[in-house]
Amino acid sequence: MNSGSRTVIHMKMYRLIILLLTAILPSLPGNAKSYDKELVKAINSGDWFGLDSIYRSIPKNSVSDFLDVYSRCLIGYQMNRSDVSLPAFAELFDKHSSELSSRQKVNSASMFSMVLSRVGDNARAASVLSSVLEAEKEQLEPGTVNRVEQFVKQYSYLSDYKPYAITFGGESGCVPFRIVPGGRPEHNGRLMCLENSYINGIEADITFDTGAGVNVISDSLVDEYNLIPFDVETRVSGAATHGGTYAIARELRLGDITVRDVPFYVMNITSNNAEADQYMKTLGIIVGSELMLQLKDLTIVFVDGKITVPVEAPHKTDVAPNMCFSSGMNLLARGSINGTSVLMNVDTGDVTYGTLGSKFYKQNKKYIKSKGEKTTIRRAGIGGVNVSDGYKVTGMSLDLGGNNVNVPEFTVMPKMDPFGYECNLGLKSLMLYKKVRFNLVDFVLTTVE
Repeated sequence: MNSGSRTVIHMKMYRLIILLLTAILPSLPGNAKSYDKELVKAINSGDWFGLDSIYRSIPKNSVSDFLDVYSRCLIGYQMNRSDVSLPAFAELFDKHSSELSSRQKVNSASMFSMVLSRVGDNARAASVLSSVLEAEKEQLEPGTVNRVEQFVKQYSYLSDYKPYAITFGGESGCVPFRIVPGGRPEHNGRLMCLENSYINGIEADITFDTGAGVNVISDSLVDEYNLIPFDVETRVSGAATHGGTYAIARELRLGDITVRDVPFYVMNITSNNAEADQYMKTLGIIVGSELMLQLKDLTIVFVDGKITVPVEAPHKTDVAPNMCFSSGMNLLARGSINGTSVLMNVDTGDVTYGTLGSKFYKQNKKYIKSKGEKTTIRRAGIGGVNVSDGYKVTGMSLDLGGNNVNVPEFTVMPKMDPFGYECNLGLKSLMLYKKVRFNLVDFVLTTVE
């Protein structure tokens, strides 16, 4: 092992997630159906691909009615299938509400309302979440009640608008971008800056961050871009949990794509660290996976410096997905690194090649200790800077979206997972491909080498 040591700052500027409740199903009795046990195990471990695979393969009527419905709720929710999740959630509350604890009811209502909001039915989203909260609030902690109340307010405000009404200026949408430096110059970090971009008719510097679960704007820019503020408290997570508010832009123009009524989380974008903040201060506006979901199908064409979006979204097929949502609605993709299967947060907001966590380290400990160079990682994001020890490992292979590339450098963190994921795959690794396509209808990521 190389005994040398260095310090590297990983400027993942914004890993932004919506803070939701979590639900764990109780253990089943010993005489429960075997398929029930398999489904519960997949649900409680958050194995959404396993849940989908099991549910697809089991014979009809081979599981309990409750688990059949609840599985469809989660498969649809985690894999962006509103056609599956919406009727399943309605059936869950209509027929199986008594089988849920208070916490599970509120969690399920939170997921139900989020899907309703995503398809534009914010009035119903507010109504569903409000009615369940009122019935169960006496059983919940005050902090949980407050967070859910803020989501009710958020959906209520949005019901007066038509979020994400999209028009195209041509036969297909095209958004030009440029790759710009990010983080310390000596580390050659990279970010995506969208060109020809405007908010309410005013030219804007916008960072495109596939690893951000929501759109974000600095509180210092809200008045400059004439956003409409909402009286809503928000909580998102960067390097630390951070509070903010909520606002809407009546028009966002990206290249020849115009999007009406775009929601933004508003916050003080700072890490509270002088060195890190000098690299973050220019990143006042980002758009992330929330916008991507509404565009439905987009391809990052690195060789041409453009993002392309077809006017007509693809039709849903039966192809098995290789993407799912994280608990905070970030986009995760299945792939492998050096032959080890990894679930990756595909993150153009990470200026590095990427970071691997404790699970990968345990599976490849001998290789990493023999090939890696010890290093110190300082990860800057909203709310703070985290410092941890790790390894720099060069020359590992990445298999993503059907194609394999050799990645010059990964950071491996033995004692923790980067930003809560097995792998945070940065922009510099994605740039090794000519194209990366996000088909958010089938929830399939593909690449072109």
